[in-house]
Amino acid sequence: MTTPDIRDPWREEFHHAQLIGSWLASYSSPSTRAAYRTDTKLFLEFIETMGMDLFEVRRQHVNVFMRAREQVDSPSTLARRTASISALYRYAMSEDLIDRNPAAMIRRPAVDKDHSTSEVLTNSEAIKFLEAAKKHSRRAYALVLLLLETGVRISEALDTTEADFGADRLRIRRKGGKTAIVPLPEKLRIVLRELTGATGQEIARGDEASRPIFRTRTGAAWKRTDAARTLRSISQKADIGKVVTPHVLRHTHATLALSHGVPLHHLQDSLGHSDPRTTRRYDHDRSRLENHSTHTVARLFD
Repeated sequence: MTTPDIRDPWREEFHHAQLIGSWLASYSSPSTRAAYRTDTKLFLEFIETMGMDLFEVRRQHVNVFMRAREQVDSPSTLARRTASISALYRYAMSEDLIDRNPAAMIRRPAVDKDHSTSEVLTNSEAIKFLEAAKKHSRRAYALVLLLLETGVRISEALDTTEADFGADRLRIRRKGGKTAIVPLPEKLRIVLRELTGATGQEIARGDEASRPIFRTRTGAAWKRTDAARTLRSISQKADIGKVVTPHVLRHTHATLALSHGVPLHHLQDSLGHSDPRTTRRYDHDRSRLENHSTHTVARLFD
């Protein structure tokens, strides 16, 4: 097959932004759209340095992009970026803008599905981080406490409104639009009430507010990027030698839960994992060192 004529009027009218916007709109998950948007932005910046148009890209150009990103991306992140690029070109093919996908035959890095590359905090590190978050602001402390104690995703936390806050529970929206109820421990309930001013009786009266629980001074929902930036800032103040991201707090929740006897299938339900292999990553990482043959052999020389 030959590449469509670059002067095709249909392609000239269908600008890159319009293509990418309609492609991203086909995904219902905000987190998926955000990740794919970032991946695409990086790829567009890369081909721009090469003086190329999106539709002029060949397989060798995608390979060069991957080699360049190997220096900064983990294998799982690089695999996702490649999948994003391939998905974009598949969408362009479905719109008859191109007749081949330059990323279709790209060899993606192998990813260990039983291993998570995320950092995890020890119990003492988590306490230090909580203390630093409390000094930072009431909003930051509430978010960190929520992520650590419940293990919810950052997108699930930031999507909540005061209408979702009950007397002892919080309603969240999982991936795919499904809702779930998360129990709130006493301290977390108190912190959220102080943050929102809610009493827990609004739902019963039918006059609950729809304002975001985590919001800015203007009342707008706290953006995920701004929340993540706050966590990085708190990491420095906590002096724990680790950069804490929202997923680090979720990973920490899972690891601490398993180490204190929470059954794997219960943790899977709590985290909202549809695939049990995702949850097993946390258990695999925790037990890999605990069950290492080193411990058995070392006892022979005690």
